[in-house]
Order: sequence, then structure tokens, then C-alpha cells
Amino acid sequence: MHSSQSVHSPHSLRFTAESSTNGMLERDFTLGDVPGVLWSPISDTVEPAPLVLMAHGGGLHKKHPAMSGRARLLVTGCGFHAAVIDAPGHGDRPRTAHDEAEIAELFRARAEGEPEGPIVVRYNDHLAELAVPEYRATLDALQELPEIGTEGPVGFWGINMGTAIGVPFVATEPRVTAAVFGQHWPHALAEKAKRITVPIEYDMQWDDEHISREEGLALFDAFASKEKSLHVNSGRHKELPRFEADSAARFFTRHLRRPVTSRA
Repeated sequence: MHSSQSVHSPHSLRFTAESSTNGMLERDFTLGDVPGVLWSPISDTVEPAPLVLMAHGGGLHKKHPAMSGRARLLVTGCGFHAAVIDAPGHGDRPRTAHDEAEIAELFRARAEGEPEGPIVVRYNDHLAELAVPEYRATLDALQELPEIGTEGPVGFWGINMGTAIGVPFVATEPRVTAAVFGQHWPHALAEKAKRITVPIEYDMQWDDEHISREEGLALFDAFASKEKSLHVNSGRHKELPRFEADSAARFFTRHLRRPVTSRA
């Protein structure tokens, strides 16, 4: 078991459980009161490998099949580490009265056929304000592990609510050098996206019943990245093709698997 003290956090990263299957090591951890999971290649060496931080979608949690499935692509397919933490009010974290009120309002709007966007944008923006410092502290702590280190490249992968958290995080975090985003409204994110210049891959659904084509394209257009790719598929909001995860893994391989240069 490893233990690490974060330079920028008063809390230590503590591993609480460990298991392995099919060439992938899964370690649960806590950083203060924030629970997370780190997936890594099973290896006898501690040669540093790239890290991809992931963020789950709204109403989901750190070990949702979408997260573990993406982690498997990154770990067994690319030799990377992958980590995700439960967002505030999600997974193993308690809901506040604010969380309960916003979720109730979302269900009310859904039941009455009203647009969900304004509620989701507002609530996700609130969650991002809380989660961005948590992701920064998590990155600080994980980089102190010898198998990750401070010199290796870092990516970020988050769709839906993961984009709401990821855009402000990547906009203010210079250690992230490539990111995959998608499926969110531009309203609270476009100004932050203008500060992002790293390579981007962006997913959107052409027939999304919640996010209009114009809104999806507006957020993609806002990124200041010289290298950015728009992946558009037919289908509704929850019908993002699974092959986009394979594409994201190839994207991270291109941008994070850079040659290692020796230092004098």
C-alpha cells in the first residue's frame, strides 16, 4: 500500500482497498473526505506512466460502468493510469439541502415537459465550483506516487457533468495537456473554454433532445485550442456511441505518450 502527502492539501491520500483483474489494479482512496479510485497497470516496475483524470456524469458515481470501462481502455490499452473522484453530492458523498432542492427541481421540470438545461447548467456550475479545487488536490496527491510522478503528462476526460467540471479545471490547470469533453451547454462554460489551448476532442449528439446543435457547436467553437476535433454522431442525448471511447483512448495515446528525454 502506498501513502502520499499532498503539498497543497492538509489531507493525505490514503488507499483503503485494492483489487486486481485482467491486468488492471484498482485502488480505492480517500483524500480528506473525498472518495476516489485509481486504476493502474499491473507492473513490477514503478516507471512513471501518464495519468488521465476522469469525471463522471450527473447522477452517476466514480465506479459507474462508463468510468471503469474508460479506465480499462486507458490502462490495459494504453498503459496509463486513470483516476476519478465522486463529485459533490454523488456516489459515496452525502447530498446537501441545496443538492436535494436542485434535483427535485430537475425532476419537476422533466415531469412537466419543461427544458432541463437551465437547471442543469446552474446546478453543474455550482458543483464545479466545489469540485475543481478537489480535482487539483487529487492531482497534487497522485503525482507524488512514484508510478505517476510530477514529470509525466496529464489528460482529462469528462462528458456531460464531467465537462461542466472539466472545462473550468483545465482552464486553470497547466499540468493538463490534452482533454476530451462533450455534451454540455455553453452558457456557463464558453468564457472558460476560451482560456483552453491544449488539444481537445469534443463529442456531441446531432439529435440531442436537451442540447441544441447550435448550443453544442457554440461550446466547441469557444475553445481556443489550435488542435481540436469535433465528433458528431446521430442519436439522442444518451446514445453517444461506445466507439467514441475508443477514439478518446487513441487521442490520449497521441498526445500523452510522448518520447521520454533524459535529463542532465
